Amino acid sequence: MYDFAVIWDWIAFSVRWLHVITAMAWIGASFFFIALDLGLRKAPNMPVGAHGEEWQVHGGGFYHIQKYMVAPENMPDHLIWHKWQSYITWVSGAALLMIVYWVGGELFLLDPTKAELSLWQGILISAGSLTIGWLAYDLLCKSKLGEQPTVLMLLLFVILVVMSWGYNQIFTGRAALLHLGAFTATIMTANVFFQIMPNQRIVVADLKAGRTPDAKYGKIAKLRSTHNNYLTLPVVFLMLSNHYPLSFGTEYAWIIASLIFLTGVTIRHYFNTLHATGTGPHWTWGVTVLLMIAIAWLSSVRPTETWEEAEARPLTAYEQKYASAAGFEAAYDTVVGNCSMCHAREPVWGGMAWAPKGVYLETPGDVARQASQVYLQAGISHAMPPPNAIQMDLEARETIIAWVRAVGAD
Repeated sequence: MYDFAVIWDWIAFSVRWLHVITAMAWIGASFFFIALDLGLRKAPNMPVGAHGEEWQVHGGGFYHIQKYMVAPENMPDHLIWHKWQSYITWVSGAALLMIVYWVGGELFLLDPTKAELSLWQGILISAGSLTIGWLAYDLLCKSKLGEQPTVLMLLLFVILVVMSWGYNQIFTGRAALLHLGAFTATIMTANVFFQIMPNQRIVVADLKAGRTPDAKYGKIAKLRSTHNNYLTLPVVFLMLSNHYPLSFGTEYAWIIASLIFLTGVTIRHYFNTLHATGTGPHWTWGVTVLLMIAIAWLSSVRPTETWEEAEARPLTAYEQKYASAAGFEAAYDTVVGNCSMCHAREPVWGGMAWAPKGVYLETPGDVARQASQVYLQAGISHAMPPPNAIQMDLEARETIIAWVRAVGAD
């Protein structure tokens, strides 16, 4: 039964749900500790080794928090480790990337107008780039540049710009931005797994053995945590970008993604300064607005492939499989008649500048390429077209269902 597509879509939804939940927990904990760290104040009569303290109120109660730059004199009986949020966020994100961009790679990962790649080549680049990215970043942090955090951050930004450009040369627009987000998120989680947590375990082991922990371990963890703090907001944007074709659907998508990293810096700088001093530098919001205006302008550039070029482009093997199936001609006429007013390279629906989610349904190749999504959105479900746009009858939906199931029955 082709309805395995329904089951697979629910699996993807469930994994995405888990990913969002754990990401919220990780980001929330990260932002809380950054704010806590920056808000610490010296106070009289603090315990030996305490760096600062802070009082907070929440839920009707008061919390008294103290921070030790190295460690307290004695190991507390109850110690909470904040790590699983990061790990599960990455694992669920990696699983989602595999489900959407590896299994569905012929639709969502590969762009034949950019590079002639087989699916396995695309998957190899996808997985390999994430691994190589972490290794390169880690080597930079362990070099002498680790003593120059500002220079290191600038170099990291250059690397991200290069990766943004590179991904956009071979993958679809949405896959390129998603992979840039995964590239960055891999660095963030690897920081926790390979650096922050091991160094904290060394400190704990020293305390248990009665040794004085070396302060360098805290310094290393602080550098990596700071990087994670500034990278968080851009990663969230990149993970959401696949819902907004204005972010990924132009030839300048790689520049848009690069500028988003700068907005992450300006926004976090404001809040970090606010937590540390009580007053944030308001100029950061002006810079952020200017960056977003530049991004909006770049997003107005039309796609480079015209309808005529798309019509003339030979079908891929994946598209040919659906275009040659029984019932395709009737299904194609149904889709074009009900969907192409919005899902076009130049939509005719009033006030719409881009096709929703960057999905085009004009040419036979377009419709064949989007077969599974058409099946789920306009066949099995009635999500599309919007009922206030076109009243698509059940007979038309059955035409789509019969066409796609004919492929599954072959």
